[in-house]
Amino acid sequence: MKRRDIYILIALAVSGTGMVRAQDKTAGSTNDVTTTYDDRWYVAPMIGYYHNDTSRRTNRNQIIYGIGIGRFISPNMSLDLFTDRTVRRIDYGLGGGRWASNDLGVALRYYFRDWNAWRPYLLGGVMASQHINTFNRSVDPAVEAGVGISKAITQNMDFRAEAGYRYDWDDKTFRAKNGYGDEYVGLSLVVRLGALPATPTPSAPPPPAAPDCSKQFRNGVNLCDNKCPDLPEGTIVGPDGCPQKVVIDLKGVNFKFDRPKKGETNIEPTLAVPSSDSLAILDQAVDTLKRYPQVKVMVAGYTDSIGKPAYNQALSERRAKIVYDYLTAHGIDPSRLEGPVGHGMNDPIDTNKTDAGRARNRRTELQVAQ
Repeated sequence: MKRRDIYILIALAVSGTGMVRAQDKTAGSTNDVTTTYDDRWYVAPMIGYYHNDTSRRTNRNQIIYGIGIGRFISPNMSLDLFTDRTVRRIDYGLGGGRWASNDLGVALRYYFRDWNAWRPYLLGGVMASQHINTFNRSVDPAVEAGVGISKAITQNMDFRAEAGYRYDWDDKTFRAKNGYGDEYVGLSLVVRLGALPATPTPSAPPPPAAPDCSKQFRNGVNLCDNKCPDLPEGTIVGPDGCPQKVVIDLKGVNFKFDRPKKGETNIEPTLAVPSSDSLAILDQAVDTLKRYPQVKVMVAGYTDSIGKPAYNQALSERRAKIVYDYLTAHGIDPSRLEGPVGHGMNDPIDTNKTDAGRARNRRTELQVAQ
């Protein structure tokens, strides 16, 4: 390869570097460093310092320059196709002159540590080496091995420095020699080509298994419909499973004076007229208890203040008992009912000085257990 061709390749790589930096600035990511595996192709112009085997009859150390094209084939391994050139001056004997080497080869590098860290690496390669001098213009095989270190500078650029040893089997330049071993150090700028690879979108986790709606309940509400499934068992909830205060109001269920009598079991004749209004309220209470099967109530009876306390106590108990029996007769399980209990003339809700007030005090209550 002619020197002019090498210069052209290096000039193209440098101009490509400028374009990449311009793209970085436009994207606002000049200082962003690649932190994940990037398998884009890259070009890597190189310049270095060559220490020659003294059997080449030169003590001078020459410059080596070249360019590589490659890509990472795994997060820890890259493969480069490269070419480089070295020109030596023969210092003594044989009338002086120049000795050039043009190399074309393949290099494999194995990197350690994380992608964006300082990454030491091992190098191995094979190449064809063309020798151009007064005595020889042939191509011989050669190998190289070395160590280096690499560091990401931006998302599109890495710095690479390495030191290596090369041996080529040139047995034609000097008949007494069958090969030469040289050392070198080199610096490379790795410039990635093309757009950044798309970041893989993490797959969504599988949806949780749907509950078995036919078997799982909480507070009596199916889990598929329960918006508050974490409430303690036994909490009073509505149809959506969320807390709900249940009030069962029996206001309007009033008894006639001195009713029911002992042994009286039919509730309708004992109710204040019109009895249909009181029965409608009792039926609503039955419906409420059926809609909230976890609700338990205390059935309590009361009287007005007329009469002796002992008599009123027994009368209040009969009122509670006749309502209790009405509820159980209409499908309410006795286990949900506490009592019946009587409170006599205690806890009036109205005055006992008027007929209307005393009528309201002759009542029963369903006291919801909270």
